[in-house]
Amino acid sequence: MRNSVRHYSNRTDPQRAHTIGRAGMFQSLAIRDYRLLWLANLGATFAMQMSVVARGWLVYAMTGSAVKLAWVMIAFLAPTVVFSLLGGALADRATKKSIMVTAQGLNCVSTVLLAAIILSSNIEFWHFIAFGLFNGTVLALAMPSRQAIIPEIVGERGIFNAMALSSASMNLSRVLGPAAAGVIIAVVAGGDTGSVFGVGIVFCIIAALYGIASVSTLFLHHAGHPSERERGGLAAEVGEGLRYIIRDRQLRALILVAFATLLFGMPMQFLMPAFNADALGGGPDALGWLMGAMGVGAITGSLLLARMGEARRKGRLMLGFALAWALASGLFARSTDLTTAIVLSGVTGFTSSMFMSLIMSLIQISAASEMRGRVMSVTMLIWGLMPLGVLPISFLAEAVDIGTALLVSAALLALLTALIALVFPVVRRIDRGYDPEFPR
Repeated sequence: MRNSVRHYSNRTDPQRAHTIGRAGMFQSLAIRDYRLLWLANLGATFAMQMSVVARGWLVYAMTGSAVKLAWVMIAFLAPTVVFSLLGGALADRATKKSIMVTAQGLNCVSTVLLAAIILSSNIEFWHFIAFGLFNGTVLALAMPSRQAIIPEIVGERGIFNAMALSSASMNLSRVLGPAAAGVIIAVVAGGDTGSVFGVGIVFCIIAALYGIASVSTLFLHHAGHPSERERGGLAAEVGEGLRYIIRDRQLRALILVAFATLLFGMPMQFLMPAFNADALGGGPDALGWLMGAMGVGAITGSLLLARMGEARRKGRLMLGFALAWALASGLFARSTDLTTAIVLSGVTGFTSSMFMSLIMSLIQISAASEMRGRVMSVTMLIWGLMPLGVLPISFLAEAVDIGTALLVSAALLALLTALIALVFPVVRRIDRGYDPEFPR
């Protein structure tokens, strides 16, 4: 049996050595470089969430077309499928800090340009497609570096705390970012629903957030240099990364679990507006309560996991939260009143956040340091493939009803999780995920 604990030769800096053994919910934030990285990621994710609302509002106001709105979102997501594996290869062969600084700088410059076009009232639909493709490509190329550098900064023992805190920042942005963008547009527009000025101001703020993220990353002491070894071309390194995952039974199983859960766990979030309208008969305020409850549950789950980084039997814990996610989603699908749905939405956010933080941490630890960028790029690719699960469930919702469709999605989530747990017992055997006796 292969031992699920990996050993690495990454040098431990004195501050990290002093910090990683300290218990506490926010222990990773005591490390200077992680604190800067956390702030940079908070700014970048806040900017991204604000842009979703601002871009969506203006596109729909301009075109009145849900299809064109979907094309704008596809333009942003499509590069993830095309370029994420290339981004992983770059993360393993170039300095991660330089990739991240360059990416945030490019996002800042492009957003300033988009804001200028909007404020000049010369904005057209094709601008959103072009900028969506550009920003999506930058994200796909840079995200593996942002993920792979975290274990190098905090060490394996601190990875669960660090990943949970990173997840908390993303969930916080998901809750507050859209609300902030909506309030700013409403206040600046002064009730004029046809005004583009408020959206232009929001994009100026988004550009500033990307600029802050770039500067914060620039001050990292840890540069994230690649390992010194002979390398082939980028295509060869992408192929090497895929072969590495296929050969490694534990990594292969974790990737499959991640794929199955994202495929059939996320439709509930994307189809929440339809469930709110068709199953509950709710309006915009009810939808706000449902999405808000999910966000609060996700933040709570992330912070709790940050506190319990030393927990044992993490493999079983992860599988348990995946099954709990499926159960909460199934009960939500059968709910008929708003209060019950709000509670179950919060529980779903909690369980899904705990699961996602755990599996992303276990994937990080299971990968060798020189392969980590390429491994994390595959997880990004999985995010880009989420429509493969959302679309069939959407078609089923139209053919039958939204409640039945979400119930089927929850059942498939539970079934695939249980099947993978049976076929790959190595996942159930994961304990801490790292060796507590190995010096960090």
